[in-house]
Amino acid sequence: MSGRQTLHRIPRRPHAWLAWLLPSQVLVIALWWGFGWRIGLPAMMLSHVPFWVSVLLPRATLYGPVLARLPVEERAVWLTIDDGPSDDTAAILDLLDRHRARATFFLVGARAAARPDLVREILRRGHDIGNHSQTHPQAWFWALGPRRMAREIGEAQATLAALTGTAPRWFRSVVGMTNPFVAASLRRHGLARVAWSARGYDAVRGDPTAVVARIERDLAPGAIVLLHEGAPHGRSVETIECLLERLQALGYRATLPEAVLPAPGDVAADAARS
Repeated sequence: MSGRQTLHRIPRRPHAWLAWLLPSQVLVIALWWGFGWRIGLPAMMLSHVPFWVSVLLPRATLYGPVLARLPVEERAVWLTIDDGPSDDTAAILDLLDRHRARATFFLVGARAAARPDLVREILRRGHDIGNHSQTHPQAWFWALGPRRMAREIGEAQATLAALTGTAPRWFRSVVGMTNPFVAASLRRHGLARVAWSARGYDAVRGDPTAVVARIERDLAPGAIVLLHEGAPHGRSVETIECLLERLQALGYRATLPEAVLPAPGDVAADAARS
């Protein structure tokens, strides 16, 4: 099966990480029992490192599959815009129109419910909408338990589906952090997790030129670019305009993942040949 057929990868085994956790802890117990705490304690601490690192790294796959770039060779990138809708949304839509660019807006459910017209306008202009949690609990998303995590993802999915008539297909973790309880909800709602391969820290940096220069360092065919709207510094629109101009100068086009996916008939034919 080719990479093009697996862009939208819903977690099939949400608890597969247990297959790594349980044996590792059995080994720790054996070491502690056989050699005492001087060996057992460091072994326990080391055994936890991969599980913590996988929470912090947006592209880590221990807790489920994640899409970090598009499998294309042409100069095409996927623009993803987090944290809206906001006061910036309408101006960003106008910018995208002028540059004939397409983007996916990863929306916060509660914010979307407060601005339903903007949500519908995003779709009307030919862009896509993704799930970015219901309340955007930035400080605690990484530590949410299974029930709260299920509410954050499920309520956002229901909110966005009710507003648009179509349930999102893509999910982005808040601050890019993904704990062991995310995958079960993604599987339940048919969501695939999206990370990124290029970012300029535009949520906190208010210098558009510096942000775009940082993004450009990681630009490549198929790059997934992380952007934000409604940043406190108030220069999100200016930053996106600067990026769109630079992409145009470099010969890149901003597309959606559906544009690089094969038609359903092509997938069936490829599967039959594999």
